[in-house]
Amino acid sequence: MARTAGSHGPKTLEAINRAGLRLIYEHGFEAMSLRQLAAEVGIQVGSLYNHIRTKQDLLFGLLQSHMETLLAALDQALAGESGPERRLAAFAAFHVDYHIVRKEEVFICYSELRSLTPEQYPVIVDLRRHYERRLIDILEDGARAGCFAVADAAVTAYGILALLTGVCTWFRPGGRMSAADVAALYTDMALKSVKI
Repeated sequence: MARTAGSHGPKTLEAINRAGLRLIYEHGFEAMSLRQLAAEVGIQVGSLYNHIRTKQDLLFGLLQSHMETLLAALDQALAGESGPERRLAAFAAFHVDYHIVRKEEVFICYSELRSLTPEQYPVIVDLRRHYERRLIDILEDGARAGCFAVADAAVTAYGILALLTGVCTWFRPGGRMSAADVAALYTDMALKSVKI
């Protein structure tokens, strides 16, 4: 196959990551081959090794990048929000919106943890725990302030995250509700689940 015009360095790595993300989402990590990936990008299989060491490293890089982007975007969404109720509302709206927009990354991050090596797995799980911890902190702050009824902040956080993340399984653009409508509804449900 002929090399894609203009494919070099960072542009090629970006194309590899985009194609890898889509192929893993569509076929699963185990079923995706490097030959298939190279064909999608328009390079020889051997040329992939100029950009990634292994298929496993590609997956790890995709998951790590997703989690780091998610954490940075969450911090930005929470910046300037004060009070537990406003922070929980901001968290919920952000989570739903991000998970609608980044459906492929979210799906892979949940479904392909099993495909990581024993060395890679704890790195991604630790990043997930940092994300969960942001919500747990909000719930604990709300309980201390007397505005949230929370028997166990961690379990409550996991329940809220399961609720919010569920949007990935059913939301389709162009449906009867917009992404903003869904985010508002889910935010309201999250707040009502803990408000006194």
